[in-house]
Amino acid sequence: MKTILVPCDFSKTALNAFSFALDVAERSEAVIHLVHVIDVPAVYDAAFVPAIPPDSTVYTELEAKAEEEFRKIIDKHRSSGIHIEARLAYGAPEASLLEYIQAAGIDVVIMGSHGARGLRELLIGSTAEKIIRHAAVPVMVIKDKFLGNVRNIAFPNTLEPTLQDDLMRKVKALQEFFRATLHLVYINTPANFLDDSVTHERLNRFAQQHQLANYTLNVYNHADVEEGINQFVRETDAELIAMGTHGRTGLAHIVNGSLAEAVANHTDRIVWTYTLKHHG
Repeated sequence: MKTILVPCDFSKTALNAFSFALDVAERSEAVIHLVHVIDVPAVYDAAFVPAIPPDSTVYTELEAKAEEEFRKIIDKHRSSGIHIEARLAYGAPEASLLEYIQAAGIDVVIMGSHGARGLRELLIGSTAEKIIRHAAVPVMVIKDKFLGNVRNIAFPNTLEPTLQDDLMRKVKALQEFFRATLHLVYINTPANFLDDSVTHERLNRFAQQHQLANYTLNVYNHADVEEGINQFVRETDAELIAMGTHGRTGLAHIVNGSLAEAVANHTDRIVWTYTLKHHG
């Protein structure tokens, strides 16, 4: 982790994410890119092509306020020795952040989220959810201020072989970085029920195939996958949940949903996700 993006709207959750990023940066000697997006409403020219309004003075106050907030943050943490790059971006938050990730060569995104529920979650989702869905790098989502160390990582997995190699390299690097115990878990539901003996055999084979170390293998029986993950996390006292996601969009997202995005929206734990569709 050499470059960390922290999207910052200066809210409590964003500052919680920044606080966690400081700890990660201190351990890894990474540079933090603190980015505030000024949402520029689109206007249209005669050909109905979106364009940024030419009168930039409209945003002078917003820019000045953001720069002042940046100054306070940087001054507060100047003695830490951590390199913080404060940047302004313009446009729709999701598109601006995704563009910044690629342009700046970001390794990981650490962002706060208020979550989303109900119809808003189904049709719109949170900014964090959209970044999870589209980013080509790992994304860590934080809601509450995290104090202490990540000692236990819950890793729900379907044990399907598709695209697992790249995911496992990332998960093992995450585990090594935090020096944590990895709790691999298969959530066994009535809809996709497997005998425990079969599942344990598959778990063992999976662990050996990917040469896991410092890990536990678990089968957790529950009627619902997401709630099963939440209960398992509470019982193992895992501080972080690591999940792969296929990053569904459009109709596929509405019909099938995304488990990683749902967990990130609803849990109070740190969630690390990696979108598989960009790889393999």
